[in-house]
Amino acid sequence: MYKWIFAVGGFILMNRSFSGAVLGFIIGTFIDNYQKISAASQSQQSSDGRKRSFTHEDLFSYYQQQTQSYDVPTMLMALSAAVMKADGKVLKAELDYVKQFLRNQFGDQFSTRHLQTLKHFLQGTIPLNDICNDIKFRMQPEVRIQLIHYLFGIAKADGDVSKSEMDEIQRIALLLQISTSDFESVKNMFYRDEASDYKILGVEASATDDEIKKAYRKMVIKFHPDKVASLGEEYVKGAQEKFQKIQEAYENIKKKRGIK
Repeated sequence: MYKWIFAVGGFILMNRSFSGAVLGFIIGTFIDNYQKISAASQSQQSSDGRKRSFTHEDLFSYYQQQTQSYDVPTMLMALSAAVMKADGKVLKAELDYVKQFLRNQFGDQFSTRHLQTLKHFLQGTIPLNDICNDIKFRMQPEVRIQLIHYLFGIAKADGDVSKSEMDEIQRIALLLQISTSDFESVKNMFYRDEASDYKILGVEASATDDEIKKAYRKMVIKFHPDKVASLGEEYVKGAQEKFQKIQEAYENIKKKRGIK
């Protein structure tokens, strides 16, 4: 609108000059564009000044666009946001954990773009069903279990895994079709009790020594870092951490029982 008002004004003020009309048109165009930008910015603010919350459809569309170029980091950020929001507050300790994880896993490939993706997911209702279905289709079971290991790391970043965080991680595990025994194994690496070492190996505390040895060998084969070596270094690093927890659990049981 202003471009035409200023065009006419410039034409009249500059003695019916064509150049005056052009100058007025340009100035009016700048004003029109500024108003459009301002209106778009305001539309992303709610009445109390907070940024608008993206809908389920908004975020899944964004997820699909991002995974075309940044598949694994986008998956991580979507699940990270779900756990970080679970207890109703996003803590600095959790954000620091995510940053450190990304630096360790992706090295020079880590950038502020990953954090911008995380921020985007934190601003709306995360379409977990759709995202987990996509991850389930793209990733093999061993890698999906590593994702649960990572999510527990976020939840434990502040020193405690709350019930709401536990429930959200368990929900994600179910959506990713991770078995109860595998979930309990990872859970007990972070949420420990007297039977945790046994649960990590997937056996009861009443198991015989032979059953424990057999369970340990099974876990070693199932979760050895070499299983994901072909997928890239970032997967191997995550697998090594989980593999170490399995070995520690077995050594603890051996020490308690005097197993040779």
